[in-house]
Amino acid sequence: MENDTYKTLTAPSEETLFKEKNSKFFGYAFPVSNEDEVKAALEEMRKKHHSARHWCYAFQLGTDKKYYRANDDGEPNNSAGMPIYGQIQSFDVTNVLIIVVRYFGGVKLGVGGLISAYKTSAQMALEASDIVEKTIDLEYTLKFSYQNMNKVMRVIKEKSLNIVSQKMEMDCEIVVSTRKKNAPMVLEAFTNLYEISIK
Repeated sequence: MENDTYKTLTAPSEETLFKEKNSKFFGYAFPVSNEDEVKAALEEMRKKHHSARHWCYAFQLGTDKKYYRANDDGEPNNSAGMPIYGQIQSFDVTNVLIIVVRYFGGVKLGVGGLISAYKTSAQMALEASDIVEKTIDLEYTLKFSYQNMNKVMRVIKEKSLNIVSQKMEMDCEIVVSTRKKNAPMVLEAFTNLYEISIK
């Protein structure tokens, strides 16, 4: 049975601070649902920490098809973005962005030191976050005429579906959502009712 839940953040994390040989690493985790939100959070961090040296980050979007990106922002290749992304994987969260802001303290950490610092900073940001499990929901649009309203409402109630939106004009249109694993059963329930279209 494939999984129909995923873990994500309820809100941005508190700021975390990790220090290593005079370098400071500020960690932040954000819930994001698209790349525009990623860009906005990065811009905000660049303003907030305008004198920092690096703003490294990784994000992952999506539930079924996951899409991720990791950015070293001028640090040696794979010493920052990938260690940050590794923590997103190990906490098994998605629709999340982690930014680690580095202030250089005059002492070089070496690639191993950087990997460890970015990893720790990302881990601290996630530990400071409120992580919740959500269900992967599918939405269906139901179209039907008024006389079928009771039938439809009965199924919605029986299957405890969420009503996302409804339009009641000449015909009725209700958008419902349900957990992915209940979807086939919901589809079947409505497909068996005449004069109701579901997509």
